[in-house]
Amino acid sequence: MPEAFVKGLNDNTRTKTIDLLNARLADVISLAMAVKQAHWNLRGAGFIGVHELLDDVADRLRESSDLIAERAVILGGIARGTTEVVAEQTTMAAYPVEEKELQIHVEALKERFLDVGEKVRAAIGEAGEMGEDDVEDLFTEVSRQIDKDAWFIGANSPVPAS
Repeated sequence: MPEAFVKGLNDNTRTKTIDLLNARLADVISLAMAVKQAHWNLRGAGFIGVHELLDDVADRLRESSDLIAERAVILGGIARGTTEVVAEQTTMAAYPVEEKELQIHVEALKERFLDVGEKVRAAIGEAGEMGEDDVEDLFTEVSRQIDKDAWFIGANSPVPAS
């Protein structure tokens, strides 16, 4: 294993933590690409507001992926974030690439944000069980941002009739 820049973690914990980081990295990168797919292609009422929101959301997801990837490297691992690895490793449902309708994009993104957010929250618990407090904290930060962006995106859904 390459040089780690932390002390106090055994090799088994570091390896498991790096694997956990890379698993969630694949999902966060996949989610960022889904956001950009919607950003480029959506049409309909409310277009400009959602279009601009999605650019900001994609930027935040890239920041989250940087945090995740850099922690894997700090622990002595390799960040596995190429398109080939992400396509193979993501657990996120495939995004509907032929879609144009704004509301369908909003719903598709909301579903994927909720799914990835749930997996990141599970990673919080896994990191905690391994005693990797820093990664637990990192995933908590990522989870909060994903949840907030799910809310921002979901707020563009039509309000159900009472």
